[in-house]
Amino acid sequence: MSNDKKVQPSIIAAYKDAPTSAVTAGGVTYAYRELGPKGGVPVIFLVHLAATMDNWDPRIIDPIAKKHHAITFSNAGVGSSSGKVPATVEEMADDAVTFIKALGFEKVDLFGLSLGGMIAQAMVIKHPGLVRKLILAGTGPAGGKGIDRVPAITYYDILRATLTRQDPKEFLFFNRNATGKPAAKAFIERLQERTTNRETPVRIKAFQTQLKAIRTWGRSQPVNLGVITQPTLIANGDNDRMVPSILSNSMHQRIPGSELIIYPDSGHGAIFQFHDRFVPAALEFLGR
Repeated sequence: MSNDKKVQPSIIAAYKDAPTSAVTAGGVTYAYRELGPKGGVPVIFLVHLAATMDNWDPRIIDPIAKKHHAITFSNAGVGSSSGKVPATVEEMADDAVTFIKALGFEKVDLFGLSLGGMIAQAMVIKHPGLVRKLILAGTGPAGGKGIDRVPAITYYDILRATLTRQDPKEFLFFNRNATGKPAAKAFIERLQERTTNRETPVRIKAFQTQLKAIRTWGRSQPVNLGVITQPTLIANGDNDRMVPSILSNSMHQRIPGSELIIYPDSGHGAIFQFHDRFVPAALEFLGR
């Protein structure tokens, strides 16, 4: 009788230490990172416009990964993933589903931020059986008034950031006041905690394609969000310049039984500014 004991793989607890893995499906090699305890329903994180896996706030990922299997990835044409960025949000959703199925999951929770939240909506409507729970942050529905202005606002804030030698996210995600400015600086610093194996920034062509897809999403016909029966948590700031905050209220009214959190004196990056308040709410929601 053998006395050998199986060595259990150590659980990666910090996002900055999560190795980058890859899986190939549908002709695309998807780069992804995972941490936290495996088993159960994983939380798939869908990132925002012009972002790679390195743009996730560790103060969001790390505490969620203490209790859940957390997976971030770069969709087709982004970061370390191959392929090209699709022209529509719906096609991005199809790629995300391909990635999830390639990992062998039959049920997942989706956490979508901004563009990622649009992708999450498209996924749950087309593949309802795949999704258990839904978190939508700083995002809006198809046909949402004002979403088609995202490209103009983005280019304007990139210009402002360039002229002042700051990160565009400081303008796009946070209020430019005594509360928002220090929150922005702290967020940008946290994104630098990972010092090795970082991804290549999103290429200009990929960024432009994402912007066009968001504009198309904003100008498309509204869809029936009433078909979403999954428990849904919606979060935003009260002054989202990119995706108007009123659209979070609209989704809340249209998705049956959904919950809404609006944080004061904050914008598109409210969940980063209020990570200490948002994470407990997200964990309570996911853990029910």
